[in-house]
Amino acid sequence: MTRTPADLVLTGGPVLTLDAARSRATTVAVTGDRVTAVGHDEVRELIGPRTEVVDLAGRLLMPGFQDAHVHPVSAGIELARCHLLGLRTRAETLAAVDAYARAHPDQAWITGGGWAMEAFDGGAPTKELLDPIVPDRPVYLPNRDHHGAWVNSRALELAGITRDTPDPADGRIERDEHGEPTGLLQEGAMELVARHTPSSTPADRLDALLRAQAQLHAYGITAWQDAIVGSFGSMDDPADAYLTAARDGSLTARVAGALWWDRERGAEQIPELLAKRKEFTHGRFRASTVKVMQDGVAENGTAALLAPYLDACGCATANTGKSFVDPERLRGYVTELDALGFQVHFHALGDRAVREALDAVAAARAANGFRDTRHHLAHLQIVHPDDLPRFRALGASANIQPLWAAHEPQMDELTIPFIGPERTAWQYPFAALLAAGATVAAGSDWPVSSADPIQGVHTAVNRVAPDEDGPVFLPEQRIGLTAALAAYTAGSAYVNHLDDTGSVRAGNLADLVVLDRDPYAGPPEEIGSARVLQTYVGGRRVYDAQA
Repeated sequence: MTRTPADLVLTGGPVLTLDAARSRATTVAVTGDRVTAVGHDEVRELIGPRTEVVDLAGRLLMPGFQDAHVHPVSAGIELARCHLLGLRTRAETLAAVDAYARAHPDQAWITGGGWAMEAFDGGAPTKELLDPIVPDRPVYLPNRDHHGAWVNSRALELAGITRDTPDPADGRIERDEHGEPTGLLQEGAMELVARHTPSSTPADRLDALLRAQAQLHAYGITAWQDAIVGSFGSMDDPADAYLTAARDGSLTARVAGALWWDRERGAEQIPELLAKRKEFTHGRFRASTVKVMQDGVAENGTAALLAPYLDACGCATANTGKSFVDPERLRGYVTELDALGFQVHFHALGDRAVREALDAVAAARAANGFRDTRHHLAHLQIVHPDDLPRFRALGASANIQPLWAAHEPQMDELTIPFIGPERTAWQYPFAALLAAGATVAAGSDWPVSSADPIQGVHTAVNRVAPDEDGPVFLPEQRIGLTAALAAYTAGSAYVNHLDDTGSVRAGNLADLVVLDRDPYAGPPEEIGSARVLQTYVGGRRVYDAQA
């Protein structure tokens, strides 16, 4: 029987299939948008006169990476504004703000963000640093993790924030010893100024999406879950950009959108989420997830903990962080969302938030039975050991951000001293989650940290960031290379409901990436040196390093 020639054959290099057997091959055939054969020399029989043949020349072919928690449109917008990500000192950060303000004299506001907390004493820059640089225009700059914003006096004035302004229920205005606002706004307090900043235009958001998509494809990413589809703080709703790109074909990735749960409201917003799910699902964009941010971050004391934070002397404080959604109500909301077929994507960083999210999933399972909703908890910085087996028991996936699991100033100076040794040992328990039988997916939270999955894989395996020689962070929580790669492929494909992706096998979509080397062939310390050469989505090349 004559076999139809393939449209594309990739051959001559190791193929890491990441199928159930973790098998290897040397040749893959693609017809249309799907893999039609995986094997060795026999697959070359599918080469016909019109088949495109890619000689891998010993380079590795594997499934495309997927990011299970990312903010591409926000990242793309930040790249076009006052972009501070990667700057490590106060002097560098201030110089960048000054240069941007001078280069854009006609901008009514200076916006952007990405500054590092460790660049400033106590992680807390003040308005006095910004005022001499930009005295006449308001400045609004979220930090790297987007849970705090640095503003100048002009921004405080326009927002009407004074010593008499009360803290919002879900945030904090940092104040000096006299009660005056310092220029640092935490969590919900950011909105007091953010609501006054200029909104991006639909054209801005579309440009940002396409700019970010190009970067993600260059990292080998073929699909992702946008962790906030809605308006939050200074982050404008990216839904219109996704719909435009899905309709005109410029959205080449596969995207799951997580609809923002407004924590100031309750179950009355669920009909609106149902309408958005229907309206926003088109082509390669699907919006069947709801994002619940249950707590903040540890470094500013808003991650929800079971026991109090410590002070600089190691004594317990009165602060246990913030649960942004009442835990009892959360259980009801998640039960209703689960019954309606929504996946819930939780931001759960502290051990109390993790428990509250798992309790909500447990309530949904008890009321509705086990449904294929694939709820997942992102970040998981501090997980109480008692909760580790609950991920498997409840079918809740662990969505890890591996780049955070390393020694760096934000960890060593702004977190560890304030949580103590016991909770320090519970941080980012990747190996323990796997040992407990959890399904593990992986993401970046870009622009909070790099979207490069190879850097994330390196850190998950080594618990040391790429290009760093520091001590290993909790070495017992290192995971193997195969487990790390599976989290960024099959694991993320699972939470993204993309069951015909995440592995290289016949019948799957041809979402593939070519690396310049086989990371198994070198020592673990060199994993981060690998580079992406080509990326394919549905058999179409969307990135080529040589182009």
